[in-house]
Amino acid sequence: MDTVETFEAKLNPADYKILIVDDVVSNVLLLKILLANQKFQVCTANNGTTCIEMARKEHPDLILLDVMMPDMNGFDTATVLKKEEGTKDIPIIFLTALNTPQDLVHGFQVGASDFLTKPFNKEELVMRVTQQISLVAAKRIIEKQNAELRATLDNRDKMYSVIAHDLRSPMASIRMVLNLVVASATPEAVGPELYALLDQANRESEEVHDLLDNLLKWTKSQTGRLTVVKQDLDLNDIIPGVVEIFEAIAFTKRIKLDLQKTDAPLVVNADNDMLKTVVRNFLSNAIKFSPEDSSIEIIMGSEGEMAKVSVRDHGVGIAADRLGSIFHKGETTYGTGGEEGSGLGLQLCQDFARKNGGDCTVESVEGQGSTFSVLIPIKQ
Repeated sequence: MDTVETFEAKLNPADYKILIVDDVVSNVLLLKILLANQKFQVCTANNGTTCIEMARKEHPDLILLDVMMPDMNGFDTATVLKKEEGTKDIPIIFLTALNTPQDLVHGFQVGASDFLTKPFNKEELVMRVTQQISLVAAKRIIEKQNAELRATLDNRDKMYSVIAHDLRSPMASIRMVLNLVVASATPEAVGPELYALLDQANRESEEVHDLLDNLLKWTKSQTGRLTVVKQDLDLNDIIPGVVEIFEAIAFTKRIKLDLQKTDAPLVVNADNDMLKTVVRNFLSNAIKFSPEDSSIEIIMGSEGEMAKVSVRDHGVGIAADRLGSIFHKGETTYGTGGEEGSGLGLQLCQDFARKNGGDCTVESVEGQGSTFSVLIPIKQ
């Protein structure tokens, strides 16, 4: 099968328009006949000025452009075409008797995709046109797929945002009610079986609420709708409040939270909500993966020019082969009490830390525990 047959098996030449530009009428007619025989759409021009007008009007997929023309030569014409938004991406094959290295270099500098040296034959013409049209076709496919992918991602992010936003408020109400019920009820008052069910529902409501909160923030972050609002923060003022929120949750697993503050102020310039979100996720995970009657240390300090908040547990730990991707690869994990984690929280933590000029790190030994840390630049 020759070149033309192979090309026609993959593409429909009738879908593509070629602009022929030459001041010699016989050359234009010859090229028009050859390309029309291959079923291409063809339009013509006999000088540089008309070429530019036709390119703006007809939007051809390829231009065959003669170099040696009066008034405006092919190189100057190409220079104009490549500067205009509507024509800059149209590939150009120069038709020329010039074949010195300097001419070729100049042609490519002004935007040539290829050269066809005069006199040319039918096979060479069809081959070079086929190559350029194939590239145009491939570009169209890629652009279409990219547009479809962008639309899919936009729809996904909208769906995530709607789900998280619409469910978070009622879930917060359910969580609050369950917190109050579990705090006021006792196994003796309601029976051990019912109390166990209430306790399980309470813990699961916490997990769902946290997931929805992370999902909403992650979606906003990914779509650029989450604004970083930095302010001067003393970590000694905000971290204790975050720890206090988890006291009741830790109590249900008989886990002690040990906050180790610094004596000196630890001031950073960061987004308050983002920083609290990072520490909340670290604490939530530490409680999930810690056994009952254990402890979790929240250690505040500095490392060089960075403030550092570490959450250290003595739980199940993380396998060495997972440490390198723990902040990037979202995967379902299960805590010591059967708690389910999506992995989204850790991705969000690193994203938030980096948006504030810092980073997140992890150290872990499987079977012994893990230490997750967030580092934020100290205000100078």
